Amino acid sequence: MVRKKRTDGPSGAESSDGQQRSAPPQQQQQAAVTGGAGPQGGRAWAPQGGRGDYGGRGDYGGGRGDYGGGRGDYGGGRGGYGGGRGGRGNPQQQYGGPPEYQGRGRGGPPQPQQQYGGPPEYQGRGRGGPSQQGGRGYGGGRGGYGGGVGAGGGHDVVPSYGGPPRQIVPELHQATSVPSAPYQAVVSPPPAPQSEASSSSQPPEVSEVAEELGQMTIHSEETPAPPPASKSSLRFPLRPGKGNSGKRCVVKANHFFAELPKKDLHQYDVTITPEVTSRGVNRAVMEQLVRLYRESHLGKRLPAYDGRKSLYTAGPLPFISKDFRITLVDEDDGSGGQRRDREFKVVIKLAARADLHHLGLFLEGRQTDAPQEALQVLDIVLRELPTSRYCPVGRSFYSPDLGRRQPLGEGLESWRGFYQSIRPTQMGLSLNIDMSSTAFIEPLPVIDFVTQLLNRDVSARPLSDADRVKIKKALRGIKVEVTHRGNMRRKYRISGLTSQATRELTFPVDERGTMKSVVEYFYETYGFSIQHTQWPCLQVGNTQRPNYLPMEVCKIVEGQRYSKRLNERQITALLKVTCQRPLDRERDIMQTVRHNAYHEDPYAKEFGIKISEKLAQVEARILPPPWLKYHDTGKEKDCLPQVGQWNMMNKKMVNGGTVNHWFCVNFSRNVQDSVARGFCSELAQMCYVSGMAFNPEPVVPPLSARPDQVEKVLKTRYHDAKNKLQGRELDLLIVILPDNNGSLYGDLKRICETDLGVVSQCCLTKHVFKMSKQYLANVALKINVKVGGRNTVLIDALSRRIPLVSDRPTIIFGADVTHPHPGEDSSPSIAAVVASQDWPEVTKYAGLVCAQAHRQELIQDLFKQWQDPVRGTLTGGMIKELLISFRRATGQKPQRIIFYRDGVSEGQFYQVLLFELDAIRKACASLEPNYQPPVTFVVVQKRHHTRLFASNHNDKSSVDRSGNILPGTVVDSKICHPTEFDFYLCSHAGIQGTSRPAHYHVLWDENNFSADALQSLTNNLCYTYARCTRSVSIVPPAYYAHLAAFRARFYMEPETSDSGSMTSGAVSRGGMGAAAGRSTRAPGANAAVRPLPALKENVKRVMFYC
Repeated sequence: MVRKKRTDGPSGAESSDGQQRSAPPQQQQQAAVTGGAGPQGGRAWAPQGGRGDYGGRGDYGGGRGDYGGGRGDYGGGRGGYGGGRGGRGNPQQQYGGPPEYQGRGRGGPPQPQQQYGGPPEYQGRGRGGPSQQGGRGYGGGRGGYGGGVGAGGGHDVVPSYGGPPRQIVPELHQATSVPSAPYQAVVSPPPAPQSEASSSSQPPEVSEVAEELGQMTIHSEETPAPPPASKSSLRFPLRPGKGNSGKRCVVKANHFFAELPKKDLHQYDVTITPEVTSRGVNRAVMEQLVRLYRESHLGKRLPAYDGRKSLYTAGPLPFISKDFRITLVDEDDGSGGQRRDREFKVVIKLAARADLHHLGLFLEGRQTDAPQEALQVLDIVLRELPTSRYCPVGRSFYSPDLGRRQPLGEGLESWRGFYQSIRPTQMGLSLNIDMSSTAFIEPLPVIDFVTQLLNRDVSARPLSDADRVKIKKALRGIKVEVTHRGNMRRKYRISGLTSQATRELTFPVDERGTMKSVVEYFYETYGFSIQHTQWPCLQVGNTQRPNYLPMEVCKIVEGQRYSKRLNERQITALLKVTCQRPLDRERDIMQTVRHNAYHEDPYAKEFGIKISEKLAQVEARILPPPWLKYHDTGKEKDCLPQVGQWNMMNKKMVNGGTVNHWFCVNFSRNVQDSVARGFCSELAQMCYVSGMAFNPEPVVPPLSARPDQVEKVLKTRYHDAKNKLQGRELDLLIVILPDNNGSLYGDLKRICETDLGVVSQCCLTKHVFKMSKQYLANVALKINVKVGGRNTVLIDALSRRIPLVSDRPTIIFGADVTHPHPGEDSSPSIAAVVASQDWPEVTKYAGLVCAQAHRQELIQDLFKQWQDPVRGTLTGGMIKELLISFRRATGQKPQRIIFYRDGVSEGQFYQVLLFELDAIRKACASLEPNYQPPVTFVVVQKRHHTRLFASNHNDKSSVDRSGNILPGTVVDSKICHPTEFDFYLCSHAGIQGTSRPAHYHVLWDENNFSADALQSLTNNLCYTYARCTRSVSIVPPAYYAHLAAFRARFYMEPETSDSGSMTSGAVSRGGMGAAAGRSTRAPGANAAVRPLPALKENVKRVMFYC
């Protein structure tokens, strides 16, 4: 099937270079008694004073009164936001930013302050408010982290730097490959201040802390286990029980139960000489061997072969090691030499017995790590038959016989097929089968292929250089067969095109160097007269001794998959083929399983594998949607979504942003100035109606401009507007774009976000003319978050009812890496990290991006450390910068971290966890010694093949309008992992096709989430996505990271080399940005990757990527 190309990604943020300089943590001497007297002052992580970072225009939350308007603040009653039993908001403004919500306890009114201005972003609140005078602050009361009665309580709702250190609670086992415990559990006597950060490779030395372990008191519920030294000792968390919340139901999954065979499996090493790289040739050799010697030498066994070095049998062969000689009549190798018989020597040698016993224990949950070898054997056995029948691609099989071929345009067609993979699950082994389609090259005569590719009659005019480049790129590497020699259909692989036309080509025919033209040669030798002599020839075989073949005598060989990037039209055509309603998809899957007839498969029989023909019936639960808060001045102050959607009618954004100063540039020839003015005025009106403060008049009138002058026009117009404003800031640029705008969109975003520092909203011409209310309302949602507003907030967040988020300041991260398209060999991968900047609401996310080595999956810039000649060791990176900005925005230090990581395949779980958790730890430690908030690390996967279907498609109450399962459906049994903490959640309502549930797998959990708590949090967050009034299919922080990484692709400068292929920093802008398959290189692969241009500070702080 087509995977929606992961080309989106968040955009740009370089890592915090400027940040560290402003705030090396002051390592104050700490109060010596645990839970002792309050902190000794000490500088916070963010420089104080000044117009704090978030300051200025009251970025966060602007305009009209606080959140709740009306009823006093949000929470009414118990002292609103600031809630809690403590003193009044503290007049001395701690951290910059608008005074949006001051601490207010039950009594005190908010401190009087200018509505928009400078500092106190949100004063410390929470139990005891920022009270300097006692109150049950952080250290005291409940024997919280600091234990004891804590004299004097906290200075900011969290111990400020140097206060009673947060106890490094037990679960913080450091995941690094270094055995010493780098972040020691904290002890009563303060450890000596460490250098600013532990080096990226080595954790800090175990200092004198170790000696004090004797008299140490750890305030926590359990004793710490030693940190894992490496992957082998790292264990993913076990499932904390199954969830219970929600309405129970039953769904069907495309998993088929597989009975574990009772056979005695043996593995043999296979050595074939001379060595061949092609699996196809290897298979042909082994097929011949089995045909000839199965009865006589192989003890009648039918072995399964992986195409490379391993052979598996059900029971032993009658030898330990044996040599065989096999002759193959060679298929042409493309060099044009004499066809020859090739002789191979095959050595089969016993390697090991594959153990199914441990697989059994693993499936029963009595062993924690999956015996990969045993699973691999079973997978290879079940792939033997389809590999011989169909065309294998990855884990899928395709054939023109498995469904109609559909043309995709430009010489491509789609083939249907199926995906098959054996998986360990709670119900035992299961075979996951799904429908799939992919692009193949049509087996056309090359002339017809080129005609389709260029989409014109090619004989009419000669080929341009651009045409040649396009043809060469499309044909390189493709196999063709010749048609001018009757039944002699020899096959060749195309290596390139000739630079001269066919009529100009000559080649030597004998040792004396006698030259003959290609045209003459074909006529004399084959009686074939070449018609298209003005065309180049195909070069085939090796480049040292090229052979020339005229295009008109070549036909493309059937069954070659097209692995390069598809264009928009082809993607649309392919999606049309793959997009099936749930009922049809389920029917096709069932038909595939019957057609594959596993009960008759000789390999499955030989190995004793039995596959059920029934879809797995799985218990599921439907989680309720969360209540959403809108502004109290709207008719509807809150809203309960129905079947995953709602709308903005009668509602106002909970925090309308402010747009006082804006301007518009129109790049569309078809849109007259009057139309542009009318559109902007309607859009401004819609923003106002939706709850924003929006000035109806632009700073300068809309300007029409040519797309090829985008940079000049934007800069000139920006400066015109700035001059008119005399130093005040511009809030927004509205841009009207042609419907097909090529690289214009990307150029514009790059200029606005990395050069001018203004957020922009682009609108396509077709929408400008239509001007539908629905469209304008959606655009208003995007504009609001780009200027620092909030569209809606979970009511449970405001009333502090979200388990493990509302009880103490929590930051939620989302991270993703997008890779370049296949075929782009050198462009970098782009990593993006976003993090929530508000608490308790958790709806606003700041984003950072960076470029890293091509196809590197581990995020390199999470934590960075370098030497400065003047200031010594400095630290930075994306995590540190986002923690600092959370502190600035909320006045609090995060005391929990939840990290949603998108786009990691199962094979990379350990690598990613070890590397990235370590980076999170180091980033925290670099802010102050012993600062280690507990981390929960969750991988989010959309690229899997599990599909869930309603148990009864006719029961209207169990499906949405598209026939898919209802939003909120969660599955954590039967088809999930035998022992680990994972679940499938379908959080969105389907629109077309079959919904793909997201798969969440917890790789680390120091917050000890219950299944219900994490499943509900994840589902509820899906309703806070800013860009639409629907719940989305993956958790918003992961989605935003994805958007930001996609956006950053546009920041790379394209450079095209003369061959027409993209070189180093290049990426084609336009269309789908980043991309398919993921693979990991060692972290050191970060060779010279050109850094992305830096995002402007004011852009970083808002959701510019929306």
